[in-house]
Amino acid sequence: MNCKVMGITAGRKNSNCEFLLKEALMACEEAGAEVTMINLRDYNIVDCTGCTSCTKSMSEGKYTGCILDKKDDKKKIMDVMLAQDAVIFSVPTYDLMPCATYLSFAQRSLSYETAFLETIGAIEHKDRIAGLIAAGGSTRSWQSMALEGLQATMFTTDMKVVDMLLATRVPGNGQCLLDDALMARARKMGENIMKSIATPPEERTWLGEEDMGWCPNCHSNALVLGEVQWDGLYYPVECQVCGAGGNLEPDGKGRWKFVIQKDGLLKDRTTVEGRAKHLEEIGRTQGGFFANPENMKLVGERKQKYLQKKFRGID
Repeated sequence: MNCKVMGITAGRKNSNCEFLLKEALMACEEAGAEVTMINLRDYNIVDCTGCTSCTKSMSEGKYTGCILDKKDDKKKIMDVMLAQDAVIFSVPTYDLMPCATYLSFAQRSLSYETAFLETIGAIEHKDRIAGLIAAGGSTRSWQSMALEGLQATMFTTDMKVVDMLLATRVPGNGQCLLDDALMARARKMGENIMKSIATPPEERTWLGEEDMGWCPNCHSNALVLGEVQWDGLYYPVECQVCGAGGNLEPDGKGRWKFVIQKDGLLKDRTTVEGRAKHLEEIGRTQGGFFANPENMKLVGERKQKYLQKKFRGID
């Protein structure tokens, strides 16, 4: 099969995340994929400074990229990553969530918001899929935001997640190699990735465990009480990851299930259309702020007391 698959990890060298990722990638390679793999620890990635240059430009309908792209390796990686048919991410969990090395990389991706770039004609649409692996030393209770944290970084670059794997109780260096079932599951992810690539984009579906997670839309395990959104839309319960809205209902077996209501996918972050709603929000909030000169004048006046106030630091 003529396709490209990339593996991106952020874990220790020659340990669990790399081994699980390589097992999945070997299945892809054996099925004919051209495979690339990197460890983010080998690259210089500067933290996002929160300058809002990229989103300010987007709110004005322009593309300026990231002001840090000439200072590190982010763009070099992104140029390759965005040309892939599929990407498998394998990231360690140190304390409930994905490690900082990966998050620093992912949080620089806003300037590559593909929905926006496609809207203004800067790039052509490409259907990409992703597989997610998170590995840690304890049970899911101590990795409770690991896969969800990874999922939350997929939307910006339009990666459709078709499979996820949570590797639990593998604290030792390379300990995953002692678990044959776990390694077989990693290989299955590679097989699922290739199966999805061979499927027309409009027919691609979830290929992981059918009953994984609370959310039937993205299979995350994180729900949150809803609140009135910026445009007045309200759902009693929302998926914390994809934004699906609905409510909890009895499943007839003494437990509860999350049921998405009829209009509950209006802002589904896993779709270009859903993310476009967020671009409208950016245009309304950030664009509205900069469009009114009086706002900047008032901020300039009111921030003086905070600029002048100093507290003792640490020598």
